[in-house]
Amino acid sequence: MFSYLDVVKAYERIKDKIYKTPLDKSIYLSNENTNYYLKLECLQPVKSFKLRGALSKLTTLTEEEKKRGVVAISSGNHGAAVSYASKLLGIDNVMIFVSKATPQSKIEKIRYYGGNVKIAGENYDEVHEYGMKHIKDYDMTYIDAYYNDPIVYAGQGTVALEIFEQNPNIDTILVPIGGGGLITGISVAAKTINPDVKIIGVQTEACPAMIKALEDNVFYDTYPTKPSICEALVGGVGELAYQMARDYIDDIIEVHESFIEKAVAHIIKKEKVIAEPSSAITIAAIMQQSKKIDGRNIALVISGGNIDKDLMVSLLNKH
Repeated sequence: MFSYLDVVKAYERIKDKIYKTPLDKSIYLSNENTNYYLKLECLQPVKSFKLRGALSKLTTLTEEEKKRGVVAISSGNHGAAVSYASKLLGIDNVMIFVSKATPQSKIEKIRYYGGNVKIAGENYDEVHEYGMKHIKDYDMTYIDAYYNDPIVYAGQGTVALEIFEQNPNIDTILVPIGGGGLITGISVAAKTINPDVKIIGVQTEACPAMIKALEDNVFYDTYPTKPSICEALVGGVGELAYQMARDYIDDIIEVHESFIEKAVAHIIKKEKVIAEPSSAITIAAIMQQSKKIDGRNIALVISGGNIDKDLMVSLLNKH
């Protein structure tokens, strides 16, 4: 487990290496009853919140661990974050395992920052097996994307510190859920700052792993996935996220893929922000069932902006 203090310590280690992203009010989503604010993590240097967790972990490594090298297993954003953060910290031996479903734009970014890319498996769960074997064989340090590393979770939680600094009146936060590291980190920090804040998770109908895990009282470290434009939100949930979910997540909304498509078009055309489907899903939740979401000042975490260019063009033309 980890605490608010761990989040604060993580922020001290990483704040000079990340961008304090804007919390922008949406004039298109807001109305006379509710103000909606977009926390634009898609504007981080690697276009993803994942940079926070990667830096949180990497800044704690010994010189010997840095020399042996690091490994990340990723759907794309985490890999780019580890590659970028490693370059900042002078770590040269960086291996990133990705699946065949990973968008080319994310692979290009990983390579640009110096990471060695290994494409292995059809999906995240298959890639995980390959990557863990490589870590064992070569005695490298695993930079966990979401599974059970509290140092990584604490780094993701620094998003909440900024949200409340930028607007202390926030009473509800919507967060995408893939493995669960982001929402868990945010929840721990947010509920310490304001115990009454509501934390609402959002999952795609293609892979409602956390919803089913809580319904079934079963930890699903892998989960069957239907075709989805949210490649960053599919697969199983993290062990630590599952263990802490009941205490820290107030509700989870399952969102239809059709609304996610519309949300991507909305955020690009109306808000003038480039966001990937896995992060625009918080806007999709508002479009699908805003009446279920109480609150007067609601923050929507826009977690990443690494959308494949062909998908972006397709969705803009379709909607």
